[in-house]
Amino acid sequence: MTQPAGRLRATVVYGLPERQHVLPVELPAGATLRDAVVASGLLALEPSLSVDALDLGVFNNPRPAGTLVRAGDRIEVYRPLTVDPKAARRVRAKIKKQRAAG
Repeated sequence: MTQPAGRLRATVVYGLPERQHVLPVELPAGATLRDAVVASGLLALEPSLSVDALDLGVFNNPRPAGTLVRAGDRIEVYRPLTVDPKAARRVRAKIKKQRAAG
């Protein structure tokens, strides 16, 4: 399937523990990641998201919201961490140590 000249297709993805969104978008050349998220309709589906506070990436590589979209990009909207990774690692290590001792 071909795409119209001067337009490109990409996919915007956002996942939550209970659901995920995989939204195809068609954009004009020169569109940014932020433009893609807005065009996808994700902000209407997930009102808790703010266009001004998006953490975005392309194929698991963090990128600024102003990055230009390329045809075929998988634009990922990241959620904030719920637990500090270092704190979680300390808790796991402590539990492992307790199990080994007892």
